[in-house]
Amino acid sequence: MSLMITGNTRLFGIVADPITQVRTPQVLNAWFEAEGLDAVLVPMHVAEDGLAAVFDALRKMQNLGGFIATVPHKTRALELCDEVSAAARAIGAVNTVRREADGRLVGDMFDGRGFVEGLKAQGHDPAAKSVLLVGAGGAAAAIAFALAQAGVQRLSIANRTQAKAQAMAGRVSQGVPGVQVDAAAPDPRGYDIVVNATSLGMKEGDALPLDTSLLSPSNLVAEIIMKPEMTALLQAAQERGCRIHLGRHMLDEQVRLMGRFMTGLAVE
Repeated sequence: MSLMITGNTRLFGIVADPITQVRTPQVLNAWFEAEGLDAVLVPMHVAEDGLAAVFDALRKMQNLGGFIATVPHKTRALELCDEVSAAARAIGAVNTVRREADGRLVGDMFDGRGFVEGLKAQGHDPAAKSVLLVGAGGAAAAIAFALAQAGVQRLSIANRTQAKAQAMAGRVSQGVPGVQVDAAAPDPRGYDIVVNATSLGMKEGDALPLDTSLLSPSNLVAEIIMKPEMTALLQAAQERGCRIHLGRHMLDEQVRLMGRFMTGLAVE
């Protein structure tokens, strides 16, 4: 059934740069329809230097219910919100923002919960597994905390800037005591699960996030990139005999969480 937009329709958005790769409008608009909500979510292409001005404008849009912030805006969005959850503060990033009736912007982070639930839904429970996480940005931080909370046996974080990986490992260790967390090289040997939480693979010609010749069939290789669905990393992993996990599984599982948060429903 096609969406009928009227003057009563509640507006939502997703803010990103670039924007063409996002799948969120299709998935969340389907969720709005399934829930019987008169709402629509649209893409908003915003560069980093315009993000603060856009946040100010969105505060003033009285029929705006909220918006999603994605690459590269998740870390900056934390600073621009008027209020954020304790989890988002610990992670250092926000990916979902609700606009209150008075214009205040309240942020939370659902990437990590969505990623872990996506793994479980595909039969890959990360509990007691060793995980190599490549990346140290906003999405990577959320996933690191969620994996630690899911009870992984070991979590290693690799990043081009090692200091960022070490800092993230320290925050996760402090936030989730009892889990072995360290900074490491992007070497997948010996890990059960390998996660690309960088943006490498989104554009044709991007460098690979790790040396795929080191992958083996014992690795489960997971992406968070949704378009293209089969990134160069996943293609190489499949050729090496690895099991693969698509980026869309993270979005599919967190849609309900983000939708309920933005529309003011309890997040379960």
